[in-house]
Amino acid sequence: MGDWNLLGSILEEVHIHSTIVGKIWLTILFIFRMLVLGVAAEDVWDDEQSEFICNTEQPGCNNICYDKAFPISLIRYWVLQIIFVSSPSLVYMGHALYRLRALEKERQNRKAHLRAQLEDLEPMLEEHRRVERELRKLEEQKKVNKAPLRGSLLRTYVLHILTRSVVEVGFMIGQYLLYGFHMSPLYKCTRPPCPNTVDCFVSRPTEKTIFMVFMNSIAAVSLFLNILEIAHLGIKKIRKSLCGQPLWPFHTGSSFFLFPPHPHHSARICLWHSLH
Repeated sequence: MGDWNLLGSILEEVHIHSTIVGKIWLTILFIFRMLVLGVAAEDVWDDEQSEFICNTEQPGCNNICYDKAFPISLIRYWVLQIIFVSSPSLVYMGHALYRLRALEKERQNRKAHLRAQLEDLEPMLEEHRRVERELRKLEEQKKVNKAPLRGSLLRTYVLHILTRSVVEVGFMIGQYLLYGFHMSPLYKCTRPPCPNTVDCFVSRPTEKTIFMVFMNSIAAVSLFLNILEIAHLGIKKIRKSLCGQPLWPFHTGSSFFLFPPHPHHSARICLWHSLH
């Protein structure tokens, strides 16, 4: 099978810009899909065609029946699944790196602006000392290596989770329609040029069935983590809005007024969320 190094190095960068649930999803992708597929599953399908034996000597019958029984090698199917499921993460990573560069550029521009301010201010003024402190803080800050997950970047993150969920479901349905969840040891073939109904025998059907169930189970776990991550982001958004909402709507008849929230109410809400 092909080399996973390139995809792995790209997904390691995605790992930096992901939430905790996203990091778990990537770990499962690395260990239980890419590693298992490369180390164990490939060997099970090595003899897929060579050991597909039909009880006939009719020329071409064996190949025709194999093509019908295995329209696509499951190894190649799972490789395609991993590539397509990972692709939305590459789009998100591109946006995250763009935001990261924009933030770093903004920080450098801010430092240049503060230096220009210092030159125009008298050294003994309080304003000069304030600008000097702010500039010192900016210079002491380490280079930002992770863009904050908010605004357009948050929307891109949610969209990439939804996209990979749809792709995951599509591949799971595709595998079910092609092979189901069980590899039968016997395949009856009636396609020409076979003279009649021909019995064909699949090598290691039980082992292949185990891997089919395993890979589909891992896909289901990955799909569950996608749903969990959407819920996690939604809950965080709700908590943030409850704790940081500057104004509350107050309804009187047909009119709405905005009032600041009562400090005790706001404190209780934020404390409750921090404890749960």
